[in-house]
Amino acid sequence: MHRDAQRQVYELLAPKLYQTCKRYLKKEEEIEEAMADAFYTIFTKMDQLKELLAFEAWARKIAVNQCLHTLKKKVNFNIYLDDMTTMPPLESAQDTFLEEEDLLQLLEQIPEGCKAIFNLFAIEGYSHKEIAQTLGISEGTSKSQLNVSRTKLQALVNQLYYQKAK
Repeated sequence: MHRDAQRQVYELLAPKLYQTCKRYLKKEEEIEEAMADAFYTIFTKMDQLKELLAFEAWARKIAVNQCLHTLKKKVNFNIYLDDMTTMPPLESAQDTFLEEEDLLQLLEQIPEGCKAIFNLFAIEGYSHKEIAQTLGISEGTSKSQLNVSRTKLQALVNQLYYQKAK
């Protein structure tokens, strides 16, 4: 692929893929490494893309897979989390309307394994079977982790948004 074309592809996709990686990874260096690996894969395997109209979705899936590869090295997805004993402090909500940016900030407060499964299911549209195969866990573990993440998010939303509205 020609360098100018690669630069254009990078400039078009980088902001979107950065946000995708940020949903999975917390550390800036991990995000940057996942993006670099994703772009390497995109540029070296572009000939495998069968439908040009699916390019952006294909690139996003590559970025998600790079993030999952990073997470698998450090997160045990089979651990059941009954309770988070300490919740880090969050910035207080300005009003009672929950925006996408607010939800993404709240997602930062739940454990990485739960967050990854929530992202795969709720945002990327993976089934529990696909999540289980991708992460090497059981479907039951995927469902359990999703339930934990939803419970934690609901508690955070109630704590930050609806207690103030009373």
